[in-house]
Amino acid sequence: MYILKNAYLAIIRNKGRNILIGIIIVIIACACSVTLAIRSSAKNLISSYEDKYDIQATLEVSRENLMKDFNPSSENKEQGRKNMVEQFNNIESLTIENIENYSNSDYLKGYYYTNSINVNSSTLTKATSEITNTEDNRKRPDNMQMPDNISQADFTLTGYSSYDAMNDFITGSYTVSEGSISNDFSANNCVINSELATLNNIKVGDTITMTNPDDESKTYNLVVTGIFTQNSTDIEDRMDMFSKSANTIITNANFINNIVKNDSSVNYNITPTFLIKDKDSIEKFEAELKEKGLSEYLALRTNLDEVEGATSSISNLSTFATTFLIVTFSIGAVILFVINMINVRERKYEIGVLRTIGMKKGALTIQFIIELLIITIIGLLIGSLIGALISVPTANMLLKNEIESSQANIQNVNKNFGGKMFDGNEQGRPDMQNRNGINGIVNVEQIDSIKAVVDYKVLLKLFGIGVLLTLISSIASMISIQRFSPLTILKERS
Repeated sequence: MYILKNAYLAIIRNKGRNILIGIIIVIIACACSVTLAIRSSAKNLISSYEDKYDIQATLEVSRENLMKDFNPSSENKEQGRKNMVEQFNNIESLTIENIENYSNSDYLKGYYYTNSINVNSSTLTKATSEITNTEDNRKRPDNMQMPDNISQADFTLTGYSSYDAMNDFITGSYTVSEGSISNDFSANNCVINSELATLNNIKVGDTITMTNPDDESKTYNLVVTGIFTQNSTDIEDRMDMFSKSANTIITNANFINNIVKNDSSVNYNITPTFLIKDKDSIEKFEAELKEKGLSEYLALRTNLDEVEGATSSISNLSTFATTFLIVTFSIGAVILFVINMINVRERKYEIGVLRTIGMKKGALTIQFIIELLIITIIGLLIGSLIGALISVPTANMLLKNEIESSQANIQNVNKNFGGKMFDGNEQGRPDMQNRNGINGIVNVEQIDSIKAVVDYKVLLKLFGIGVLLTLISSIASMISIQRFSPLTILKERS
């Protein structure tokens, strides 16, 4: 109690010096609290981005494995090339069973896929710049006739397993101009290109009939729920009369799967996308695929570089904040150490008197530490309050662009799907219904929830910094008090 009372009186006696120390601590506390808040906000924002951007993986042909045994300098170069072609042709096409088998993994949090087949139609005229015979709109000019044994297909029927798979609509390459994409991924409905709709006078609500190109007796009826427009133009169709997607009819994967299930002769093409839990699971999932019999000529490709690139600027901000925190702490520690050393020298006579009347070195050292600790705590409280006020607008500035970007993305994607993407009735694939968005599109509320930037964790860290600064700056008093001799001090004073 005597030490506390004496420390309090010493603080009151040396107001000017202690106010200066307090101001320095307030500045340090303010800078540290803002820096810690930015680091915390950046960390939460990175975590939000990691939830926002899925690590997507697709299967593609491994050209490296196909060419690993090919030797261009070999005498049997032609044979090697033929072997390569045979290996490529022998790669088995993925099946629905393969996708379900591969997706049954602890390293995934979901999956989706597209399934497409080639079809003809008894009710639609193909969008083509070729002059066709009115009796048979699929008949080519005489000089372009195909052999009789090769079936011709006019349209591509593409089925998506969920909204997540519709990347062309998500990116805005396709936009629904009339109607909407149905959120029922089990119904017999579709959306068609506006050019094809205009050519055939198709309206929303009409029914179109598709046929098997190898067996015209097998028909598939679809109700048109929407008409889409292709916004981007590929190089190969810039000089064509119709866009590349003019003869593409979009439906759901269940409709395609039922066709394939009932007719094994139908050729189909499945393109899966796996959503991996985290980057540490990529190699494990790849090894699991090989164990499940994935061909050595197929490889897993991910978008990890894109995901990490999306948070690189925020990571750099967090690194800068950490560096600034270290620099601020170091400079503050040095300044306080020097001031405290000067303080001890100025109070040399006081130390000599206290030692002469019997105060032990340890008690005297504790008194000096308590004095600085009291000033530090007061400075930390004031500095953290100012830092809290400053850090909120700082964090808001950090989040402003992200919030505006997310709002724009949601509105644009919702428009691309015909206004039913985020209507609260999503019936996409069941394993993804709890997600707040798709393929990098999240609800604004998820990002806007990062508001409490100066929380108890930041305050605890700030208190720890203050205690550490007190101990470092008190080293001067500890050393000086141990070295000072009370008799020598009093002699020098006299």
